[in-house]
Amino acid sequence: MSSTLRFQVVGKAFSKKPIMVPNCTERPSEFFAKYVFTRQKMLKYLPAKVYKKMCDVIDNGTTLDMQTADAVAEGMKTWAMELGATHCTHWFQPLTEGTAEKHDGFVEHDWKGGMVEEFTGKELVQQEPDASSFPSGGIRSTFEARGYSAWDPASPVFVIDDTLMIPTVFISYTGEALDYKAPLKKAIKAVDQAATAVSRYFYRDVRKVVSNLGWEQEYFLVDEGLFATRPDLLMTGRTLMGHDSAKNQQMDDHYFGSIPQRVAMFMKDLERKALELGIPCKTRHNEVAPNQFELAPIYEETNLAVDHNMLLMSLMKRVARKHGFRCLLHEKPFAGINGSGKHCNWSLATDTGIQLHGPGKTPLDNLRFITFVVETLMAVYKHDGLLKASIISASNAHRLGANEAPPAIISSFLGKQLSDVLLKLEDTDDSELFNLSGKQSLSLDIPQIPELLLDNTDRNRTSPFAFTGNRFEFRAVGAQANCAAAMIVLNTAVAEALTNFKARVDKLVEGGMDTMKAIVKIVREDIKTCKPIHFEGNGYSDEWKEEAARRGLDVETSAPLILDNYVSPSSIEMFTRMRVLSEAELRARLEIKDVTYYKRIQIEARIFGDLCLNHIIPVATRYQSQLIDNVHKVKEIFPEETAQKLSANNLSLIQQISEHSSFITEYAEKLTDARRIANKLEDEREKAIAYHDTVAPLMDLIRYHIDKLELIVDDELWPLPKYREMLFIR
Repeated sequence: MSSTLRFQVVGKAFSKKPIMVPNCTERPSEFFAKYVFTRQKMLKYLPAKVYKKMCDVIDNGTTLDMQTADAVAEGMKTWAMELGATHCTHWFQPLTEGTAEKHDGFVEHDWKGGMVEEFTGKELVQQEPDASSFPSGGIRSTFEARGYSAWDPASPVFVIDDTLMIPTVFISYTGEALDYKAPLKKAIKAVDQAATAVSRYFYRDVRKVVSNLGWEQEYFLVDEGLFATRPDLLMTGRTLMGHDSAKNQQMDDHYFGSIPQRVAMFMKDLERKALELGIPCKTRHNEVAPNQFELAPIYEETNLAVDHNMLLMSLMKRVARKHGFRCLLHEKPFAGINGSGKHCNWSLATDTGIQLHGPGKTPLDNLRFITFVVETLMAVYKHDGLLKASIISASNAHRLGANEAPPAIISSFLGKQLSDVLLKLEDTDDSELFNLSGKQSLSLDIPQIPELLLDNTDRNRTSPFAFTGNRFEFRAVGAQANCAAAMIVLNTAVAEALTNFKARVDKLVEGGMDTMKAIVKIVREDIKTCKPIHFEGNGYSDEWKEEAARRGLDVETSAPLILDNYVSPSSIEMFTRMRVLSEAELRARLEIKDVTYYKRIQIEARIFGDLCLNHIIPVATRYQSQLIDNVHKVKEIFPEETAQKLSANNLSLIQQISEHSSFITEYAEKLTDARRIANKLEDEREKAIAYHDTVAPLMDLIRYHIDKLELIVDDELWPLPKYREMLFIR
């Protein structure tokens, strides 16, 4: 397809005026959660006793009886139908990385030849969607179809279009989790129990600890017309070939720059719809790469935050198409520029309002602060390989360690001030730290950690897990991932670390040691133990890779081998001890991740081979023929010496095209052979390793020659939109 024809195909998208979002005089607070069954709406549509019971279920996890469920369902149906809803669905998060739903109408026979709108408590609380076609990792046979979705009252229901959406867990007939939500809720419960127990060393009135999450969603926007002419983008979400644009992000002029008008219209439309669905959008801005942007909400409880992120990603794609865009959530849609992550800002807070990872104003507050920071570091140190497994994928592997993304080695950056405090604690004898005459007169002989620490902590963009004032930022999570995977591991690991911490402190106290002294003693031990995970330098350097290996950190870069951490002895012991995932569930998840990994590369390789042989080579050959024809004509017209001079450049291009085309043709066949060999392997792990070791590297080799041809072949002939078009046409 010529460049001219290409622009004719997509010209409609270019000439299309941005969809104008009406200026709205409403304040966000007036339409926030308009389509969500909030407590305010529960109070209006439910009887007082039912409302009180539901609040108890949501806040304390008490059991919902069927009589109450029937009353709740009736109130929900009335509210939803007033918004135009005619159907309901259990909305869940299977292990496909997306969401799933099966819509049922509010329709039942009235047994008089007509019908009535009906929605019962049984339909609200539990449904039985077909589970046979969802990945289960061997937990279920294909012919065993039964699975159950069960309502999660902690995440409010909402209405989209004509459907009442009910957030649910998804489990097998035999009880194993087939989704992300069920183990996430168990992990949140585990860290609540462990953190509450430790918090009560410092504050006796603490009854509950909440895991909070604030995600930052990065994404690209591409004109829909250009997107439609790129088979690789259409099928894989990323460009499998394409030479760098002469200008990309090297001028740093896009980051935080003025938002283009058409993009701004998209953002306004998206934010309005997100706010109406209760997603508390707070921040929007241009990201580092051209046509890359970011959206971030206010912090929420982790379970709800994950639901909102999954909902938002779906919403982004729908709204983008309305504005003539396609939203790209792939971690690396364009080579050579910044990829997209989903930075997960995580922290713990008590029901009394104390930020456990935030410094305080008293020595007791700061000992609590140091305790929770150090035990979080212990969790990351002990399970660094598992944390890496929770975020690795075929797509995120392209992003890690490149263009501002953190490397594939988990470490934690703390900043100079906090690092100095931990160093002093590590090096100072207990007797020098304490002047103790009863708990109320506790004093620490270390500088009080000022509240200014919130702003004094610098940022290190190469750190995967950085302390940023009163929280940790897990920067390695990929843009299109379900961040529940990372949150399941992190919350469970911290729960284990705090449980171990309390057991060791209690043992010292039982032996006669003062509680505060016991805490400091164990904290000092753990500071020394987890010291290898603490790194303040450049995570991109080769020296760090060598140093990390010497420290005993996981430096593996092969995704299939990284994923093995799911079934390491320490992972199995942690998950089973904390009652989050069984060994069978872990092995099932590993198999699913292996299959997902190689199937993504398999699809890429098939599309790549098609583009090579049916798009690139024919165009290169056609242009080469034009050059050869030109050389012949020049020789016919001009004297031999003049003809040689005039043809020299074309002869060089003809030779370069031949060399690049020959390599592409030869290695495209090798790519097909490598794929066939890998496909014959029966073990899913071995198949994933084969795709990593033999198939993916061949695509990188071939791409080099395709990208060189892009610079040689006439732009009028080149069949695919180029980076300069996709990244700068808005």
